[in-house]
Amino acid sequence: MPPAEGRVRDLIEAALCDPDPDGPLRWHVISVLSRRSDLESFIEARRLCAADSVAERLLGVDIMGMLQPFVDRTLPVLRYLAASEDDAMVLYSVLIAFGHLADPRSLPSVIELAGHDDARVRYGAAYALQHVLGDPPDRAGLKTLHTLAADSDKDVAGWASLGVTLRSAR
Repeated sequence: MPPAEGRVRDLIEAALCDPDPDGPLRWHVISVLSRRSDLESFIEARRLCAADSVAERLLGVDIMGMLQPFVDRTLPVLRYLAASEDDAMVLYSVLIAFGHLADPRSLPSVIELAGHDDARVRYGAAYALQHVLGDPPDRAGLKTLHTLAADSDKDVAGWASLGVTLRSAR
């Protein structure tokens, strides 16, 4: 049974018990914390982002990507992780978080990660780019999106092509 709205730490502990990064319990907790969008949720997510375990960092990033009211505090944490993280899944989640937050200040980090060796990371970059290009769209960001549209991984290329198409339709 999913945890009810309760103490943030209790919710986080429940989410960490779900071994599946896409698990329903984990995402229920993230949804609850997103609806709360309070300082306590942000502080706990930031604490998780500095944890030694990948599972905790992953959860922290996924929560942060849903805390739009804290975007000014979230972006520096996510940009730090984008520059220092070694785990591909955490990097992927950082990029998805950038896309959810849709803030052009994350664009340099997204462009940097678009050239990553791991296709999951490039896929995250393809997703994020279309949301962080700005208006008018940044030329370097558009060029990166076009480059990803020709990626050797068909999922990366497909998502980037969708982004190019959506951007062209504006």
